[in-house]
Amino acid sequence: MAKTRELDTSLVSQAVSKLVQEANFALPDDVVEALEIALKREESSRGREVLQMMLDNNGIAADESTPLCQDTGLAVVFVEIGQAVILTGQNLNDAINQGVKAGYSAGYLRNSVAADPTGHRVNTGDNTPAVLHTEIVSGDRLKITVFIKGGGSESVGAATVLQPAAGVAGIKQFVMEAVRAAGPNPCPPLIIGVGIGGTLDAAGLLAKKALLRPLNVANSNKKLDALEEELESAINGTGVGPAGWGGRITCLGVRILERPSHIATLPVAVDISCYCLRRASETL
Repeated sequence: MAKTRELDTSLVSQAVSKLVQEANFALPDDVVEALEIALKREESSRGREVLQMMLDNNGIAADESTPLCQDTGLAVVFVEIGQAVILTGQNLNDAINQGVKAGYSAGYLRNSVAADPTGHRVNTGDNTPAVLHTEIVSGDRLKITVFIKGGGSESVGAATVLQPAAGVAGIKQFVMEAVRAAGPNPCPPLIIGVGIGGTLDAAGLLAKKALLRPLNVANSNKKLDALEEELESAINGTGVGPAGWGGRITCLGVRILERPSHIATLPVAVDISCYCLRRASETL
C-alpha cells in the first residue's frame, strides 16, 4: 500500500494564484512555436503581419507582466489528485477559489464572471467561482492545471448527440459546421478541441481537456491522430486566415479525445480556442 502524504490546501491556493497570472501573461512554449511555424507557412502578407503582431504581443505581455488579452477569461481548473494524498486545511474548492481571487487581484486582471446568468448578471467582483474538474490518479502528488477561457471563443463552442450511423463522416461534418459558423469571431488561428463519446456532458469535458495537450505532441491514438490532421487541413482550407483577414493558416491544431459511449448514441462536442490558448500547470 502506498505511503500517504499530507498536503495543506493553502499551498494549492498559492499555486493557483501564481498559475492564473502565469497563464494570462505568457503563451505556453508550444503555442509560441506553433505561431512561429505558422508565420513561415502563411502566404498572405496581411496574415503574416497579424501572426507577427500576435508573437510581438506575447513578448510584450511576458516582459511587462501584463495580460495577453483584455479578456482575462474564466478560470477552468483541472486537478489530478493522487490517491495517496491527504488534503488538510480548508476545503479544496474553497482553496482554489481563494487562489483565483488572489491571482486576479495581484495581477490586476479583469473580473469577468457574472452571477445569476439568467437574471441581472452582476459581476462577482473577484472572478470566482472557477470551474473545477477533479480526477483521482495514482501516486502521492497533486497536479493543478489552470486553463483561462475567454468569452469570445467559448461562445462559439458546440455539442450534439449524433446517431451512431453518422460515424466519422458525421463527426467531421459537425466539426466543420461549428468552425464555419464561428468564422473570424474567435480570433483565429484557432486550436480546436473535440470530445467524442460518453454522454453529452462528458463529451464537452473531453473537448476542453483535449486542449491541454501541447501542440507539438502527437495523439497516441493513431486513428485519432490521422483524424486530427485531416480536420486541421480542412479547417485551413476555409481561407478564414489569421484574425479573419484571409490566408492559409486558420487553425494551429486539432486535439481529439474519445471514450466509450452508449450503443445508441454518438455524442460530439467542439471546444474552440483562440490563438491565445492560455494554460499553466504545477505539481505539488
